Amino acid sequence: MIRCLVLDDEQHAVDLLVSYIKRVPFLELAYSSTDPMEALALLNTANVDLIFSDIEMPELSGIEFTKALGGSHHVVFTTAYSSFAMDGFEHDVVDFLLKPITFTRFLKSAQKAMTLMSSFDKTKVEEERKDYFFVKTEQKGKLIKINFSEIDYVEGMRNYVGIYKNGELVAALMNMKDLEALLPPAQFVRVHNSYIIRISAIQMIEGNIVRLKNVTGSIPIGITYKNAFMERIK
Repeated sequence: MIRCLVLDDEQHAVDLLVSYIKRVPFLELAYSSTDPMEALALLNTANVDLIFSDIEMPELSGIEFTKALGGSHHVVFTTAYSSFAMDGFEHDVVDFLLKPITFTRFLKSAQKAMTLMSSFDKTKVEEERKDYFFVKTEQKGKLIKINFSEIDYVEGMRNYVGIYKNGELVAALMNMKDLEALLPPAQFVRVHNSYIIRISAIQMIEGNIVRLKNVTGSIPIGITYKNAFMERIK
């Protein structure tokens, strides 16, 4: 079953593709949205294989949206303008659907995606999805891409989570529980109710504190986390 996300700033266009997806046995609707920023946030945790995305959207174009994905998903572009077709194929998308979209043409595109995905290494796709995620910030409509390899540590604050990466603080509008669920456990460990650290960033451990490379100061180790932490790093 191929799980799909439909993205178009016009609701009637979304509804049409949703109805088509329901008619195809090997497709399943995961999410639909008229907001590309919302869709990017959903893709942080959602299990989606194929995205049907409009190209011309006011807040973020389909091409910009696809670039933000970093090649982690298969994409089919939809648009009312044939002039965008070449742009779509230049970005290595599965297919290009010109509106108005007939069910016959949609089915052909879906079959093309199924053929492509059946020969694609699923393990590689999953690994690529674990390289990064996006976080919302206080600035409306702004998402920041966070690469796991850049994170030194994470600190839980009152109204947000502070992600410290390469000496920079990113204030993410989420809680520690949700962020911890995004982090690969092989690379990160929680050492305190308010702190998660990247294991490879550890420089030394002194009693109940951890010192990290390229980070001024130290991170406390909570009593309830210490035994599990010490087991992890043995």
